[in-house]
Amino acid sequence: MDNVRKHICEIEKLTLSQYATLSENTKGRLRECEPCQLRSEFQRDRDKILHCKSFRRLKHKTQVFLSPEGDHYRTRLTHTLEVSQIGRTIARALRLNEDLVEAIALGHDLGHTPFGHAGERQLNQLVEGGFVHSLQSKRVVDILENNGKGLNLTFEVRDGIANHKYDDCPATLEGEIVKYADRFAYINHDIEDAIRGGVISNADLPKDCIAALGESKSKRINNLILDMVKTSWDKPAIQQSSDFKEATEKLHQFMFDRVYLNPKAKGQEAKAVKIIVMIFDYYMNNIDRLPDFYKYLLEEYPKDRVVCDYISSFTDRYCVRVFSELFVPDGWTIL
Repeated sequence: MDNVRKHICEIEKLTLSQYATLSENTKGRLRECEPCQLRSEFQRDRDKILHCKSFRRLKHKTQVFLSPEGDHYRTRLTHTLEVSQIGRTIARALRLNEDLVEAIALGHDLGHTPFGHAGERQLNQLVEGGFVHSLQSKRVVDILENNGKGLNLTFEVRDGIANHKYDDCPATLEGEIVKYADRFAYINHDIEDAIRGGVISNADLPKDCIAALGESKSKRINNLILDMVKTSWDKPAIQQSSDFKEATEKLHQFMFDRVYLNPKAKGQEAKAVKIIVMIFDYYMNNIDRLPDFYKYLLEEYPKDRVVCDYISSFTDRYCVRVFSELFVPDGWTIL
């Protein structure tokens, strides 16, 4: 049976690019453990993430629109799956390690807060040392999952998770792929959701960007992938052509100006932020009311960081439920 994993490692050496990260060359885990008989180290990490509780909670966490009415708006989970798909396509085309890309992609947003980036910005103001969702995702897999034991992932996956923001510098090309795949995914699916929500229309999109990248979401994503594969082919770097990079940056700025900061799309954020502040203050003043696991963390971490850990794990609807239990009299409802 052990020959199966060894055979997978041999296939990697025979088929992957000289620039790929081979699973047998991993820098290791925080704690040593016996290798799996059937899976490479990165396959094993992918499965650990896929089966963890934090991954399941992503289905009820905001992507852009808070509690949208409609079945087809993205959630943090569907965003994660789209990032994984885009990243795997790029990795396979460039003969880089697809399993490593998939593991990083599936884990990159595990630390995201309820109510999307509005929740992240608020927690960043409340906790000493700040709050960044990418670093929280790494904290989730290192410490918070598995009853405080963490998932014990490889260095390469943990590094990619912690460094997936656009200005970050991950240690592997596979991590670089996820960084770009994240941006390609959210720009394009957020356009689709914003059009569905009546925040913008197709006619509003910058015409030069659409001419360069494509008229539809599928065409844009396909062209972005093709450009990246062509520009990065047989090179020790992941990059876009100058024309595509310029068009992507301009479209990204358009989304900030017209969607991400648009009161129509973000009109409920002030209420969501207030909920987070009130819950945070409550637990800071009633630390004994934290669940037992988080009380255990208080032995090693500051109080505000532990309260932040607890709140950032909430889904949108659970956050509202906790608020109702703490502050809304029985028999009342909140909208």
